Amino acid sequence: MANITLRQAAAWCGGTVEEKYADCSFVGATNDSRSIQPGQLFVVLQGARDGHDFIPAAIAAGAGAVLCTRKVGDYPAIYVDDPRRALGDIAREELKRIGPKVVAVTGSVGKSTTKEMIVSVLSESYRVHKTPANHNNDIGMPMAILAMPEDTEVAVLEMGMNHFGEIAYLSNIAHPDVAVIVNIGTAHMEFLGSQEGIRVAKMEIVAGMSDRGMLLLNGDDTMLRNLDKMPRQRITYFGRSEGCDVRAMDVRQGEGMLCFRAEAGRLSIPVELPLEGEHYVCDTLAAITVGLKLLVPSNLISAGLSRFHNLSGRQEILKCGEFTIIKDCYNAGPESMAAALNVLGNKPGRRIAVLGDMLELGDCANAEHYRIGRIAAEKADLVFAYGPHADRVRDGTITGGMPENRGRAFGSQEELVAALKQAAKPGDVLLFKASHGMHLEQVLDAFLKKDT
Repeated sequence: MANITLRQAAAWCGGTVEEKYADCSFVGATNDSRSIQPGQLFVVLQGARDGHDFIPAAIAAGAGAVLCTRKVGDYPAIYVDDPRRALGDIAREELKRIGPKVVAVTGSVGKSTTKEMIVSVLSESYRVHKTPANHNNDIGMPMAILAMPEDTEVAVLEMGMNHFGEIAYLSNIAHPDVAVIVNIGTAHMEFLGSQEGIRVAKMEIVAGMSDRGMLLLNGDDTMLRNLDKMPRQRITYFGRSEGCDVRAMDVRQGEGMLCFRAEAGRLSIPVELPLEGEHYVCDTLAAITVGLKLLVPSNLISAGLSRFHNLSGRQEILKCGEFTIIKDCYNAGPESMAAALNVLGNKPGRRIAVLGDMLELGDCANAEHYRIGRIAAEKADLVFAYGPHADRVRDGTITGGMPENRGRAFGSQEELVAALKQAAKPGDVLLFKASHGMHLEQVLDAFLKKDT
């Protein structure tokens, strides 16, 4: 991370700074006064409370400077009309100054996993910096850029959204050299109206790209194979379908290991991944394609993937005492829910699906929760659903052929935990899957906690 003077940052974002503080500097940025590190820029945002109220605490904790709209004390500060946009302006210029290649990643399902796979591949040949965890919005991505080491050669930036214009904004900060769209699903249908709307929003990733940029698309996704408007950038397709430029062959799923061969022209790249579920093939192909575009040797691509470990909370398969737990509580949409149920269905023993609501589905919510219930009836022996749409999941299990006493709906976590503790037996495999806002990890923690 570089020290940035207030004079320089103010010039980048069109802000003003008192001359006596102009040569003060900061390193990195945060909008949370509770976790500020010494020397960081404290970005004042409007939330439930006015962010200016937290400036004294941030200064006391060692903030190097403040990005805010008005003066409330004597401290180093940059004054702007819109701190959120100013943060993006500062990040854009800092990224330009450091000058790494930029890989941008988006998609409805699996973008974080794909980002991590790309990092595993590129780290074999480059010094790589990435957006951490879910820092994929107009606050998190700029803060990740400002945490970038000076010697970064490739920045891998995840871009998320739930409204039109958000990815275009991020793309115009990052100016990607390579952009990856993993898929077009149904997440955020509530705000974007249709899959066509979701595709338009995801395709905004090219907004900040030059004509020489490389656009990598999932060739198995019909929404990406049949684009309404072709972008200026050259497209490379990855997938299992015929005609894909980078294609998976001989896919095999063993116990805890996903194996296949990736073919790209005359290249044949063996892949062995410590993951379960063929839905990861597409994510892996995206990472391989990025590696090839940035000239990573094929043997190092294989090596990087063999060392891959997924992020915490994303399909972690854990042995917890007498139970096997599939912990997948980070997020959920219809596509990832179906994929997780398929993994559960391939496990030996009695299988219990603990499913929380999938959020932001809009008018599709009732139908999609019902459909997931039907799928769960085929993959699990017991289904415990939790949330406002739990009844729809339960109804789907009944229509799917599951006896009524094996599909249950719960309105509270306490009732769900009590029922789970009564029903689960040694040797059972339990899947915990829901959107992050349902906090199903709390149910898992309570289930595993021994009664005293």
